[in-house]
Amino acid sequence: MSRLAIVAAMEREVAPLIRDWKVRTIEHSGRRYRIFENDAAEIGDAVLICGGIGPEAARRATEAVIHEARPGRVLSVGFAGALDSTMKVADVLEPRVVVNAADGARTGTGSGEGTLVSYAAVSDRDQKLRLAKAYGAVAVDMEAAAVAQGAQARGIEFGALKAISDAADFRMPPVDRFVSSEGQFRAARFAMHVAVRPWLWGRTIALARNSARASRALCAAVENYLKRGSVNRTNCDPL
Repeated sequence: MSRLAIVAAMEREVAPLIRDWKVRTIEHSGRRYRIFENDAAEIGDAVLICGGIGPEAARRATEAVIHEARPGRVLSVGFAGALDSTMKVADVLEPRVVVNAADGARTGTGSGEGTLVSYAAVSDRDQKLRLAKAYGAVAVDMEAAAVAQGAQARGIEFGALKAISDAADFRMPPVDRFVSSEGQFRAARFAMHVAVRPWLWGRTIALARNSARASRALCAAVENYLKRGSVNRTNCDPL
């Protein structure tokens, strides 16, 4: 596998993975990004960018990392909500197909199984039911389709790995209200909002715990993905 560019929304999703990676700052189209680079030979040549929450932030980050790293493959990673009741928190999905709910565009990944649908807002239980019915998807995220379309536009291979952070019937706290136009989560404002609303405490604590579990599972899956690519590349090297 040639150089891999990984696109995530938030650093906290991938913190266990990039803890020992080198980091530097780049600028692209007037925005600054932190680029994390792996130099461990056993898991291959990879760079990672955290672009922010939502499709527009993902699109910009994908353009930035492709321009900077010239990868042979782009991988969308992060959290997803379950649409299938059999999927549990910390399950990891490598979807065979990614669908953009905005326009119905479908992107194949060439591996994995199941369908992931990307929707432009945080999905509540009712929206999850509608998405599952409309697309036959097993999980929903916000960024993968934008990353896929960015890679496709440049003729670059695409893949995705998503860890379930909320079950199909989980009642999400109102996190979407605290995402800026740049895709950044305003954690302090969200904490102040929740602090004076005791009815949100249980859901918020559960989401934090679930997210921590999902992050560990995701990072383990990405590391295995990198090792798998490194092994394949070594096997293909001429003697």
